[in-house]
Amino acid sequence: MKKGLILLFTGNGKGKTTAALGLALRAMGHHFKICMIQFIKGSWQCGELEALKRFEDLMEIHVMGRGFTWKSDDFNKDKQAAQTAWQFAKQMIASEKYQIIILDELTHIIKLKMIDEKEIVAALCAKPKDLHVIITGRDASELLVDAADLVTEMQAVKHPFKAGIKAQKGIEF
Repeated sequence: MKKGLILLFTGNGKGKTTAALGLALRAMGHHFKICMIQFIKGSWQCGELEALKRFEDLMEIHVMGRGFTWKSDDFNKDKQAAQTAWQFAKQMIASEKYQIIILDELTHIIKLKMIDEKEIVAALCAKPKDLHVIITGRDASELLVDAADLVTEMQAVKHPFKAGIKAQKGIEF
């Protein structure tokens, strides 16, 4: 049986977006078309986005957030950006142009109640039958976990930040 899956990478550990991008890299090896929508991360310079420019024929990346919400200067603008990104995501899901859509940090949008969770889950359940959707972010809700076909929880065991080591180019960004 072949079915488009809903894959969820969640938890408080590092590597959720990295896991989604690793899966995207594998899929691009099979010439899959991929669309990634980033709900939170702003237009800051990070290595994966630079590297993925080499695959523009197979992967589109749409950075639609205003940056990390804990650094926000205006929650209402963040909410509006999230709603705009969600409308765009629904269009991409329905477009049937892609084999995979990555919804990066979608769980955060749900947790902050920027978009109605039931609306999101309904749209995911109504996706085209062959489309794979990857969702990333901490604190995945029970409803989202129930809707997913695969759930992987990243667990923080040890992190260099706790030893005073700041984020490093090529590792965290």
